[in-house]
Amino acid sequence: MIRLLRLALLVLLAIALVTIAMANRAVVPVHLLPDDMGTFLGFNGRLDLPLFLVIFAGIIAGLLIGFVWEWFREHKHRSAAASKGREVSRLEREVTRLRHKAAEQTDDVLALLDKRKAG
Repeated sequence: MIRLLRLALLVLLAIALVTIAMANRAVVPVHLLPDDMGTFLGFNGRLDLPLFLVIFAGIIAGLLIGFVWEWFREHKHRSAAASKGREVSRLEREVTRLRHKAAEQTDDVLALLDKRKAG
């Protein structure tokens, strides 16, 4: 049921994106710098692109910036989780070592010798 709902939403999104692209096919100039700054620097970069590409590129750029921002913001949480994981691993190894050591000391001969020393 959820898979069908997800597929339906993806189809609706695809239809909406294609409709927006078909409605905004006009070519628009995209300037890399403002006109005054471009003449001052001697570089006037201009691209002629369909409007839907400009819209979609803006959406994709915003998503990528948001993902990178969130990745940097969550760095402290990831590093804390990694250090806790290393600590848990170290403690598990120590518990295993101590259990193994305790199991070795329960040998019958050693237990008899320990009783003789204590008594």
